[in-house]
Amino acid sequence: MPETDASETYSYLGPAGTFTEAALAQVPQAMGKTWRSVNNVGEALDDVVNGHSVAAMIAIENSVEGGVSATQDALANIPGLRIIGEYLVPVNFVLVAVPGTTLADVKVLNAHPVAYAQCHLWLDANLPSHGHIPATSNVAAAASLFEATGSASGGADAAIAPPGITAHHDLVVLAENIGDNPNAVTRFVLVSRTVPTPPATGADKTSIIAELPDDRAGALLEMLEQFATRGVNMSLLESRPIGDALGRYRFVIDLDGHLLDERVADALLGVRRFSPKVIFLGSYPRADRDPVRFDARYENEIFSEARDWLDRLERGLE
Repeated sequence: MPETDASETYSYLGPAGTFTEAALAQVPQAMGKTWRSVNNVGEALDDVVNGHSVAAMIAIENSVEGGVSATQDALANIPGLRIIGEYLVPVNFVLVAVPGTTLADVKVLNAHPVAYAQCHLWLDANLPSHGHIPATSNVAAAASLFEATGSASGGADAAIAPPGITAHHDLVVLAENIGDNPNAVTRFVLVSRTVPTPPATGADKTSIIAELPDDRAGALLEMLEQFATRGVNMSLLESRPIGDALGRYRFVIDLDGHLLDERVADALLGVRRFSPKVIFLGSYPRADRDPVRFDARYENEIFSEARDWLDRLERGLE
């Protein structure tokens, strides 16, 4: 069997039918290429680092549950990665079972923990005494029903899965639209190896991970001031434990703007001077393509004029 060309391969959390696959379907350059299904975020990123794939699609944030901690921690600890694009996928769920099962038969269900958390209102109202078996993905939850169906055999009676799962498996839908929030959206990012930063589009996002220099009052405020004083808006700020001691955290930050925007570049220089460790994850087009709005005081020309003024002072021209 011939080896797959890594430059033609994209990794994603599988199997077929996941929301991650739906995100990858939005990538024009991935069309007609090989899509490699993997079991978790770590495996997807390892594919990229080890050269088995050109890029990996991974979930990074959900509008209901917030940041995906496994992704944030992996990006903080695996060097040489760049986010090259982001994609949004509306999220809702159905309850499925093998043919012949009714809602009254469901005592135990299989579900990915994130999906399970987003359906608790419906579950509490309709299956108040159910049990839960965690799954590695929403589609894996559905597929598990064929392995050991029924709580009596140690398996689940039903599963929470994405809409359209019946196109991939012989299952019946017991209930539709069981998600608590009909407006739920998951944000995915396409991650590649370190590449040159693409040109700014005016509708961009920049992602970094930064650590505080020490645990003291005002340290976080000092870091955040690097952005505020340059008119850079943060669209995401989340803390994650570093893991080496209690009270030690790193911060996952999304900025409105591009590395090539003067205000963003100047803010990053400020953070770099302040923080013992800054990881640049990439500047890339926003999924919604909405132009970034900011105060005219922070236009590129303002920063350029200030540098020119300082240069003239140094040369004795003013």
